[in-house]
Amino acid sequence: MTDHATHSPIVDPRTGETYDSVPIAGPAEVDAAVRAAAEAFETWRRSTPGQRQEALLALADAIAADAERIAAVESRNTGKDFTEVLEGDIPAGIDVLRFMAGAARAAHGPLAAEYVPGHTSTVLREPVGVCALITPWNHPLGSALDKLAPALATGNTVVLKPAETTPLGTLVLGELCAKVLPPGVVNVVCGDRDTGRALVAHPVPALISLTGSSRAGAEVTAAAGVKRLHLELGGDAPAIVLADADLREAADGIAEAAFYNAGQDCTAACRVLVAAEAHDELVALLAERAARTEVGPLNNRDHLDRVAAYLTRLPAHATVVTGGRVGDGPGFHYPPTVVTGVRQDDTIVQDEVFGPVLTVQAFAYEADALRLANGVAYGLAASIWTRDAAAADALARRLDAGTVWINCHGVYATEMPHGGFKQSGYGKDLSTYALDTYTRAKHIMHTLPTPH
Repeated sequence: MTDHATHSPIVDPRTGETYDSVPIAGPAEVDAAVRAAAEAFETWRRSTPGQRQEALLALADAIAADAERIAAVESRNTGKDFTEVLEGDIPAGIDVLRFMAGAARAAHGPLAAEYVPGHTSTVLREPVGVCALITPWNHPLGSALDKLAPALATGNTVVLKPAETTPLGTLVLGELCAKVLPPGVVNVVCGDRDTGRALVAHPVPALISLTGSSRAGAEVTAAAGVKRLHLELGGDAPAIVLADADLREAADGIAEAAFYNAGQDCTAACRVLVAAEAHDELVALLAERAARTEVGPLNNRDHLDRVAAYLTRLPAHATVVTGGRVGDGPGFHYPPTVVTGVRQDDTIVQDEVFGPVLTVQAFAYEADALRLANGVAYGLAASIWTRDAAAADALARRLDAGTVWINCHGVYATEMPHGGFKQSGYGKDLSTYALDTYTRAKHIMHTLPTPH
């Protein structure tokens, strides 16, 4: 375990310069946070849905009032554009808080009834207890709010651990939580993988909710024992382009979804599967769009090296159409890249690159497109581009993906669930489905009195 006195450096991804540091929590700090959450749970669990609604709405208002400061902190820490954070990430997170504040008051379930003669049954939905929430570096604030909102709305208390490289926005969120919520309801611990392992292995948390890589999900699964798990893991999203699609519209939509946040998004469109007769035209359009797209930096040096390695180790049959080399200058920048000629078993196809990199494969028949799309370990998201609604619906039903977009990619609604299949994990963020993760069902049966 890392010495608790050690500090973790905070690096600006745009320049590569260290500008801050945060303490790395050791076992004692993790235990103190968990114990504080456990103590607060005994009171918070008995609060009414209405009281929790008021608290979450107050938190949403506090974030809105402090949005510019939060955006400045989050932007510098992650390398994301300030306006993108201010006008995108923060409003989306506030919307999740406000949605969950109301959704918890509208929970429903089986009616009380006699299923056994002389006995009445009811079902209670209870909070699970202390929840350990572990968030990633690509969307630290948004992921924190996606988890925090349903956890608190259903009466749980939390220990929140942000990624080692991007804790600063979460620390500001923790300050605001401390102002509007009772002590101990929300606790933040910063640190490295050892800190995360200590939190996962601690005997008190009843639930581990992780957004991260599939490797991290496997480690958490092995360490968590019989704790409840919610895993939102990696993706390798295909974008299927049929021959009748509006190719310019498809190229624009796919490029935007591929290069947003420098491709550091689990649902990023990264594998283009295009009808053979449209292949060359679509590649030209994608290359043109990539060449004129400016993206921000990757989050850290290790990740930049990882993304670059996929391109330097390409097999001979693959061709880099545009991009493919680390840019000059400071920071962790990588250009939008389009690669053709790849094969299904190539590493760059099978792995989640998690950078601004698109691969393109041609298919002859829709059955081939489906085989290629489903032929990876992940199943988080996919998109279909076509003018044929019936063909799109038929493909969507057979895709192994938790979300399928048709003629768009990466569009979210708070009211709709987000989560994947296969190595992309299980459990849902957003929507009322998220409430299921953070509650447990209890059956209570009463014997009816014998009538006189």
